[in-house]
Amino acid sequence: MAKKQHKFWAAVQKHLMTATGYMIPFVVAGGVIYAVSVMMTGQAAAPKPSDGWIYQISLIGSAGLALFIPALGGYLAYSMAGRAAIGPGFITAYLAVQVHTGFIGGILGGLLAGWTVMYLKKIPISEHYKVLGSIFLYPLVGTLIPACIVLFVIGNPVASFMAWLTNTLKSMGGMARAPLGAIMGAMIGVDMGGPINKVACTFAQTQVNTLPFLMGIMGPSVATPPIGLGLATLLFRKKFAPEERNSGLAAILMGCCGITEGAIPFATADPLRVIPANTIGSLVAGAFSAYMGVVSHAPWGGLITLPVVGGRIWYVVAVILGSLVTAVIVGLTKKDYVPEKKSDDDEDIDLDITTF
Repeated sequence: MAKKQHKFWAAVQKHLMTATGYMIPFVVAGGVIYAVSVMMTGQAAAPKPSDGWIYQISLIGSAGLALFIPALGGYLAYSMAGRAAIGPGFITAYLAVQVHTGFIGGILGGLLAGWTVMYLKKIPISEHYKVLGSIFLYPLVGTLIPACIVLFVIGNPVASFMAWLTNTLKSMGGMARAPLGAIMGAMIGVDMGGPINKVACTFAQTQVNTLPFLMGIMGPSVATPPIGLGLATLLFRKKFAPEERNSGLAAILMGCCGITEGAIPFATADPLRVIPANTIGSLVAGAFSAYMGVVSHAPWGGLITLPVVGGRIWYVVAVILGSLVTAVIVGLTKKDYVPEKKSDDDEDIDLDITTF
C-alpha cells in the first residue's frame, strides 16, 4: 500500500514539474511586462486607460498573467494523457479561474481532466472509429466531466479556502510574515531548483499580482545560494578546488540573475556541508525580507528585478545577509582542499592506456 502511494505521488510530482516548466514562460513574460508597465507609471499601482500606451503595454502583461493558470492545468493534463487532454485541461483550469479557485483550482482541474482522458482512452474502440475518439469522445467527454466537477462540486470549497488564505496572508504584519518567509526561504534553498524549490517558487509566482510580498521573499532567497557560495570561494579560497574557485564568479552572476541552479555544482561536490548552508542562508534572507515588508512585482528573483521592487535597500540587505550566512557556514565547516596525488601505479596505468 505504501509503495502504491509513493508511486502515485511520484507520478503527480513528475506531471506537476512538467506543467510548471510549460507555465513559467507565461508567468515570466506576463509578470515582467506588467511589472515594467507599473514601473513606467512611476506609481505602485496598475496603469489606467489615461496612461495611454503604457496602459496598452500593461494589457500584454495582463494577458500572460490571465493565461498562466489555464496553461498550468492544460499542460498538466497533457503530461498525464497526451495531446487529447490539452483542450480539456485548459478549459477546466480556465473555469477554475472563473470561479475564483486560484492556482489550486487550476491544478485540480488539470488533474481531473488528465485522469478523465486517461480512463476514456482505456475504453475499447473499433479500429474503424478510432479517429472519433481523438476528435470527438476525448475532447467532449474529457472536458464535460472535469468541468462539471469543478463548477458544481469543488469550486465553492476551494474558492473559500483561497479567499481565506489570501486574506490571512494579506493581514500578516512584519513579525507574523517572518516565519512564512523563513519556511519559504528554506524550501527554496534546500534543493536549488528541484521539486521543493519549485513548490515555493510557483506559490509565490502565481500570487505576484495579488500578494507581491511573496515575491519579495522569493527574490532574495533564490539569489542567496549561488551568491553565498561564490563569496565563499573568494573568502575561503583554501577550501575549494581550483575549478570551484574559477566558477565562483559565475555563481555570483547567476545568483544576481535569479538562477539558484548556480549552486548545484558546489552542492554536488560536498552535499553534507553545502546544502545545510544554502538552506539556512535562504531561510535568513526570506525571513528578513518578509519582516521588512519587501514586495516585488516581477515573478523572478535576484538583483535584476530591483527596478520593480518595493523596499529595494532591504531587498539588497536580505541578499547580502543570506549570502554571508551561507558563505560563513561553508567556510567554517568545509575542510581545506587537498589535491589528489597520483601514485606510481596510477602513472604506470596511465602510460599503459595511452600506449594502448
